[in-house]
Amino acid sequence: MSAIRATAGDVIRGSAQEPTWLGQPRGLTILFLTNMWELFSYYGMRTLLVYYMTKGLLFPQGKASFIYGSYTALAYFTPILGGAIADRWLGKRNAVIIGGSVMAIGHFMMAFEPLFYPALATIALGNGLFLPSLPSQINDLYRADDPRRGRAYNVYYVGLNIGGFMAPLVCGTLGEVYGWHYGFGAAGIGMFLGLAIYLMGQRYLPAEPSRRAATPNATAQARGGDNRRIWWLLLGVGIAATIFRGAYEQIGNTLPLWTDTNVDRALGGFVIPMTWFQALNPLLVISMTPLLLLHWRRRAAVGRDKSPAIKMAIGAVIVAVAYLLLAAVDASTGGARAGWPWLLAFFAILTLGELYILPTGLGLFARLAPPKLGATAVASWFLAVFSGSLLAGMVGTLWTRLGHAGFFVLLAGLALLAAGLLWRLDKPIRENS
Repeated sequence: MSAIRATAGDVIRGSAQEPTWLGQPRGLTILFLTNMWELFSYYGMRTLLVYYMTKGLLFPQGKASFIYGSYTALAYFTPILGGAIADRWLGKRNAVIIGGSVMAIGHFMMAFEPLFYPALATIALGNGLFLPSLPSQINDLYRADDPRRGRAYNVYYVGLNIGGFMAPLVCGTLGEVYGWHYGFGAAGIGMFLGLAIYLMGQRYLPAEPSRRAATPNATAQARGGDNRRIWWLLLGVGIAATIFRGAYEQIGNTLPLWTDTNVDRALGGFVIPMTWFQALNPLLVISMTPLLLLHWRRRAAVGRDKSPAIKMAIGAVIVAVAYLLLAAVDASTGGARAGWPWLLAFFAILTLGELYILPTGLGLFARLAPPKLGATAVASWFLAVFSGSLLAGMVGTLWTRLGHAGFFVLLAGLALLAAGLLWRLDKPIRENS
């Protein structure tokens, strides 16, 4: 059994003697604090991106949506290569440090208008090394039979969403009030803070496994067939996640445009900044996750816990309900602005669905990963984010063609299609888990 380093010396991972913070290995705190600041930088830039292109660079809406979708797609395609590089050559720690440094440079480049396209490419390249290498270290903190491992990804998801909550409030406010480039600069500072935390917390992280290629043996060869079945199942889940992302990713693409033109943001004598509404999603993740985990633990205690694929399917259905709510609200206003509480209700429903599907999917890919391919398997999950983001960009070009209510109905249909695919995959996943 491999060990992790701690201040009191080497301890067996997942053992009773292991130092913990809030009942979890200390390394989990280091990982989610690092990713918290990385998401602060990513969401801080993403919060401003469509507004910056349409209001600052004066791009047409269709072009801005396509660039947004292409950028987010590229940012989640590069982890496929980055995960393989980390597993085979660099190691997860070096990949996080190098990738995070490159991303920070890219965020600062966004502060200079002539460097707009090179900056987007730089952030995407750094993300390729950083993104799969950080969460793939979570599994290494626990023994295979540790009951905390299944909940670790939801705990991690809460930590990183703190960064997502702060980003619109800090970067969004700076960009909207003082100038876009101030917001982009704040995002770069956040990335450097995440790197500092990661470097200072190295002693709490799992030891790097050997990356030397093992000599094939009979057991490994026999396991090869099982691995192929696992990869095919993960491909099916990835296709469902792609379709789901085509709908979900509109919260950073077309939904801000609807918020700008179709939502009454007045609160007393104060007009709520558009970017603040994008803080609702991470804030609700933080507040709703403990209650959802308590609900799941109680169901598991009486033998009624749902399998990962069914949880994901439930989440997709809930997101479909959220978009149907927006379609009904838009159709009922008759061209007038909708009250902002409807947008709050939408985010509450959407976030509940998100908590069922996204952390569960990441955990499923990590748990089913073949030996010594943890970063590669996690990168495969982000490949679904890549393809889903690309699909979201293409779907976003229909915003002005379908009408707002019709567009939201389309998004609900995509989420329901994803739910059906996940439901069909449940049995084979359970048989091969």
